[in-house]
Amino acid sequence: MSSSVSFSAVVFCLRTLTLAAADLVRLVALAARPRAALVAENLFQRKQLALLQERKVRLRRADDSTRWIMAALSPWFAWRDALVNVQADTLLRWHRQGFRLFWRWKSKAAGRPHVPKNLQALNREMAADNPSWGQERIADELQLKLGIRVSPPTVAKYLRRGGPVRTPDPEQRWLNFGHNHAKIIVACDFFVVMPATFRILYVFVLMEVGTRRILSGVAAAAVPGDPGR
Repeated sequence: MSSSVSFSAVVFCLRTLTLAAADLVRLVALAARPRAALVAENLFQRKQLALLQERKVRLRRADDSTRWIMAALSPWFAWRDALVNVQADTLLRWHRQGFRLFWRWKSKAAGRPHVPKNLQALNREMAADNPSWGQERIADELQLKLGIRVSPPTVAKYLRRGGPVRTPDPEQRWLNFGHNHAKIIVACDFFVVMPATFRILYVFVLMEVGTRRILSGVAAAAVPGDPGR
């Protein structure tokens, strides 16, 4: 049963990709034609579509390749004036679905390989034998004495998974430090924004923690050929 479902999914994906590729080839061929011919053909097709609307011909449901092509071509012209078969909200929903699929594919994290089990156990053992050691000290000890390079956040991650329970000192909590020095602390963040045009924007923001006031913000678009794109 699972093999038949997998085969059907593969066939469906291949069919969708084939139809989308055929539409792209047709688009390239149309782009090479004179503008007057394209305008005349556009008007000719609209007249035929008007006849179908007058006769109230029921149209078939759009497939995935048609949805993708219509959503991809819509930013190139005033699509609201040319849209007759579906509602504007429907096309916007297709665009949002394409955006979610694209961002899901873009956000696939390759990740780093997991730390070996014996090294995870060694981290917990060092933390249990030395209660005063933090993640920085454990990482330094591993690198200096054993030649094993592990980042402090990685050490902290595996200590939280079955490591010794430590009672934090109330006077050393980060919340108290933040309250005491909020007026002189500046927070920064670097993140990615994906607008409706599917063009990646890199944003860097500086914020004053005490007043929550934005001190500076810079946004830059991805350069063509950039590996991050």
